[in-house]
Amino acid sequence: MPPRVAADAKPTDDELAERAQAGELTAFNLLVERYQRPVYGLCLRMLSSTAAAEDAAQDTMISAWKGLSGYRGGSFQAWILRIAGNQCRDELRKRKRRPQDSLDTMMEDQGEGAAGPSKTRGPEDLSLGSETGRVILAGLNTLPDDQKQAILLCDVQGLPYDEIATAMDTSVGTVKSRISRGRSRLRDFLIERGELPGGRTRLAEQTADPAQSGMGASQ
Repeated sequence: MPPRVAADAKPTDDELAERAQAGELTAFNLLVERYQRPVYGLCLRMLSSTAAAEDAAQDTMISAWKGLSGYRGGSFQAWILRIAGNQCRDELRKRKRRPQDSLDTMMEDQGEGAAGPSKTRGPEDLSLGSETGRVILAGLNTLPDDQKQAILLCDVQGLPYDEIATAMDTSVGTVKSRISRGRSRLRDFLIERGELPGGRTRLAEQTADPAQSGMGASQ
């Protein structure tokens, strides 16, 4: 006899995705509610601008809806964060072809409105609103885009290596390498500015080699 399922059990991501693929907009909206915060969080830290992050997050959801037929199951979170990462990299490429805002302007844009669509701010929002958090963000902005995205997906979003690999369309080995090199560069940046060994935050604590870190490091 099959196990009984509670009447109020929440549908899985794959169940909602299957319903959404059949044209049920309500099911897709439930997926949006589940993942709008991590999508926005990734966009905010990749782009360092609330306005740009809001646009990228919205474009991500639109692209996800239009491309939903391409989702084949597995990790919906990794799938939609991959779309978000692509949106952010497109925006960063556009910025390289036009004058950029100063870092000071970007930091001002990270003020009280930086929590984004969700009314509840998480620990990473609060830490990045601090002085140390602003230094960490400045350090992240010095990294190559692929290293920055890998670190954000691991240390902020908490994704395991295999899901990061899916989100970045690469191998687990490449993910580990990007995280290791990115953390090393970020650690040097923080040491130069007196942020290590004192004044550690969640990201600063994660600047050790990925193999030694327990955060988001399932193999």
